[in-house]
Amino acid sequence: MNTQLLISPQQLTSLLAENSLKTVLIDTRSPENYGIAHIPQSINIRDFFTYLLENSSPAGLKELQEYFAEIMSRVGISGTEHLIIYEDTLNKGYGQSCRAAFLLKYLGCPQVSILHGGYQAWLKAGLPTTDEIPKRESSIFRLHPNADIMVTTAEMLQAIDNPAIIKLDVRDRDEWIGLSSSPYNPDFCPRKGRIPNAVWLEWHRLMNSDSEIPTFRSPTEIQEICQSIGITSESIVYIYCFKGSRAANTLIALEQAGISAKNYFGSWNEWSRDFSLPIDSTVISV
Repeated sequence: MNTQLLISPQQLTSLLAENSLKTVLIDTRSPENYGIAHIPQSINIRDFFTYLLENSSPAGLKELQEYFAEIMSRVGISGTEHLIIYEDTLNKGYGQSCRAAFLLKYLGCPQVSILHGGYQAWLKAGLPTTDEIPKRESSIFRLHPNADIMVTTAEMLQAIDNPAIIKLDVRDRDEWIGLSSSPYNPDFCPRKGRIPNAVWLEWHRLMNSDSEIPTFRSPTEIQEICQSIGITSESIVYIYCFKGSRAANTLIALEQAGISAKNYFGSWNEWSRDFSLPIDSTVISV
C-alpha cells in the first residue's frame, strides 16, 4: 500500500470516519499540552521526541527497537495500522512529528503519515478537540527494523572523505558555526563544531515558516534550495542534526521533492561525545 506521507486535516477527518479502527493518531506534544486538549482518539507518546540514542552500535539500536516495541505494545499498536503523527506546528517542535514518523518507519511500520501543519492546522480548520484520554487494550508490536534508512556512526565516519556522499548538517545557525553544541544550551555536549566536510542547510529553509500555519515548501522550491548547495535527485545524502529530529523533518521535505536521503539518527549528540571521532571546531561566520 502506498500511504500518503503528508495529509491535511480534512483528509484525516475522512480517514477517521471511514476506517477509525485501523487508524491510530499519535500526539507527540508534551503530556501537559496533550492533557489540555488534543485531537479526539489520539494517544500521547512523547518518547518519540525525548528518547536519545545512546549509540548507533548494533547493541544501541537493539535497545532503541525494544524500547519502542514495549511502548507500542502497551498502547495497543501492532504496527499494521495506519499511524498518523502530529505535533503543534512543524517549525516549532524541532521536527518531533517527523522524528516519530522516521522511527516508526525504521521499526517497520508500513503505513505512516504526518498531519501537515500539525495541531494548529487542525484548530485552524475548526475541527473538534477533547481532553478525554482514550482507553486502549495492549497488543503485541511486531518489529521489522529497516536498516536502509538509518545511518550509523561507523557509516558516517566512512563517508567523511567520500565526496560522493553529501553530509548535510541541518542544525540551527549557532550550532553550525560552532557557538552552541545543542538546542538545549550551548554546553549540553562536550564539543562544538561540525562533522568534517559537511554542508549546511538550516532546516527552517524548507518550510514556509512565516506563514500562519507553517508547512513544507513546494517540491520545486525545495529542489531549487537543494541545488544551491549541490544536492540533486541523484545525490547520496546523509542528514544529521542534534538527535535526528530536525534531520527527520528535512528528510521528509527532501522526499516530497523526489530526493532520497538517510538519517544519521545519533547525530551531534552521539558524535560529539566520542572523542575518537573527528570534528571541525573552527568558529565560522555565515
